[in-house]
Amino acid sequence: MLCVSPDLQSGGLGRLLLDAAEHCAREQGIAAMEMTVIDSRESLIAWYERRGYRRTGETRPFPVLRDPPITFAVLEKPL
Repeated sequence: MLCVSPDLQSGGLGRLLLDAAEHCAREQGIAAMEMTVIDSRESLIAWYERRGYRRTGETRPFPVLRDPPITFAVLEKPL
């Protein structure tokens, strides 16, 4: 799970975390990264898309029941 505190966003920390995670995955021979992002977070999904992630069209339910329900969009990036 990756997250950056709102007061630290826009400083490049998220990019560093993502780059490090992708680097570790490549070193282990992993061919693609998959992630889930709350589908209502359009600006966050756009941020990942600018970094090469694409929506797969799949969605998954949030693991805790909420009202209204929360859904994850599944994103993937070939490594």
